[in-house]
Amino acid sequence: MANTSDVPKFGPLTGVKVLSSGSVVASPFSAMLFAEAGATVIHAESAAAPDTCRAIQYAWNQEHRNELALAINFPTDEGKEVFFKLIKWADIWFESSKGGTYAKWGLTDDVILAANPKIVIVHVSGFGQKGDPAYVNRASYDAIGQAFGGYMAINGFPEPNPPMRANPYTCDYITALNGAWAALAAYNHAKETGKGEVIDIAQFEVMMKIQLHYPMTFFQDGKLLKRNGNADPKFAGYSVYKCKDGNYVFIGMVGGGPLKKGLKLIGINGDPDFPDGMQLALQGTPAGTKLTAGIEAFCAEHDAEEVDKIFMENGVPCSTIYTVELAEKNSHYQAREVFAEWEDPQYGKVKGVNILPKFEKAPGQIWRGAPLYGQDNSDVLKEFGYSQEQIEAMYEKGVLRAGKGCH
Repeated sequence: MANTSDVPKFGPLTGVKVLSSGSVVASPFSAMLFAEAGATVIHAESAAAPDTCRAIQYAWNQEHRNELALAINFPTDEGKEVFFKLIKWADIWFESSKGGTYAKWGLTDDVILAANPKIVIVHVSGFGQKGDPAYVNRASYDAIGQAFGGYMAINGFPEPNPPMRANPYTCDYITALNGAWAALAAYNHAKETGKGEVIDIAQFEVMMKIQLHYPMTFFQDGKLLKRNGNADPKFAGYSVYKCKDGNYVFIGMVGGGPLKKGLKLIGINGDPDFPDGMQLALQGTPAGTKLTAGIEAFCAEHDAEEVDKIFMENGVPCSTIYTVELAEKNSHYQAREVFAEWEDPQYGKVKGVNILPKFEKAPGQIWRGAPLYGQDNSDVLKEFGYSQEQIEAMYEKGVLRAGKGCH
C-alpha cells in the first residue's frame, strides 16, 4: 500500500502529478513513461472490471511500474467527488475512451477546466472527440487504428497475401508516445501561461502520420505504394535476407558509402549499372535486380553471425534479426542494461525491459512493481481526506473494488 508521499524524488519529472484513467496501452503507456521519469502517477481502473491488460500475463507488470492504483467507478456520485479531488490535484490527466464518454457523464472539458484551469487533458480514442458522429462513437483497438489509418494496407507481403498488422500493438504505442510528448508540451505551456489544454489524439491519425512519403506519393503522383513484404518499395538492398544457417539478417545497402562498400563485399565491381557516386539502386531496374541477387547469394554462403560481422566491420548497416533469447546474451544489450530485475507484488522478482530512454543527470528508477488491482485505494483516499468509514461505505456500494489481499 502507498500514497503520493511514498513516491521517491528522482528523475526529470519529479513533482509532476498525473492522473491516468485509460486502459490497455494507448493511453496508460504515456502515464507509465511519466512514472518512470519520476512523476507521481495515480492510475484509476474501473471498479466494474480490472484493466484488460491484467488478463495478458506479465503485460500489466511491465507496463505499470512506479504507479499508485485505484479501482473506482467515476460515474457514480461518490466517484465523481473523488474524480474532482484528483483533477484539482493533477497537472495532467490521461484518459482513453470512446469520444464523448466523459462528457456523457457530465464531466465535460469545460467543467474539468473550471475545476483546474491549469490542467492538461489528454483524450486518447480510436477516432477522436470530434468529426463525423458515425465514427466518433466507434470502439477501437490497436488493429482498428492500423486498419482505418492506412498503416495495415501497406504492411505485409504482396497479393494474394492479406494486409498485416504490425505487432505487438504498434498503433497503441505510437499513440501513447504522441500522447506523452503532447502532454509535456502542453504542461510546459500551462506553467508559462497558467492556462491548461485539451489534447485530442485519434489512433488512426497517428498511423497516417508515420507513413513517411507514402501519402504524398499518392497526392503528388497519383500512385498508391503497394505492400512489398520486407523489401523497401523503392530501394533495393534494404530488406531481410536468409542466411546459410537458416537465420536471418536485415541489410541496409543504401546511401553512397554503404552501397559502394557493400558492392565490393558481394563481388560486384566495375559494373556500368553502378556508376561512381550512385546513392541508391531502385527496385525494378537492372541495378536493383543485380544488387538483390548479389546479396542473396552472399548470405546463402554465410551464417547470419558471419554476415553481421563482415558487413558491420566494413561499414554496411546490418543486423542479425534478434529474439529476446539472443538479446539477453548479447554483449551490447548487457552493457547498456536494456533488461532489469525488480520486485513485483504478484510474481516476486521479475525480469523485463529496463527504463528507457536513459537520462544521465536525473535518471529514472524502478521504485515499485506494478500495483495489484485497487491496491492503494485506502491509502490514496485517506490522503485526499476520506475516513476509513467513508472508504468502507464506498466498497459496500461498489464504488470501490480491490483484489485479494488489498482490502
